Amino acid sequence: MSEMIQIEVAYALEEVQYLFAETVEKGTTVAQALEKSKLLKELPGLVIDKVGIFGKLVTPETVLKMGDRIEVYRPLKVDPRDRRRQKVEEERKAAK
Repeated sequence: MSEMIQIEVAYALEEVQYLFAETVEKGTTVAQALEKSKLLKELPGLVIDKVGIFGKLVTPETVLKMGDRIEVYRPLKVDPRDRRRQKVEEERKAAK
């Protein structure tokens, strides 16, 4: 029998957050864990483009360690640079 480790899978939308505790075999990759995850059972059509572990981007081939939390990132609605430019423009207009 192979050794099992505990991980978490997290995904957040504006209105709801998902956090699932999972048990996987030692040596499991991020992609393998996500394929079997409760998250994909809950949201079967979810397209996963970017993932991280505790806020750091990782590849799907990353091997998980005990206690890792896979974070599934959704696409940004607005590019942060564009948002900063817009905010500066608004501040300039308000200062006049």
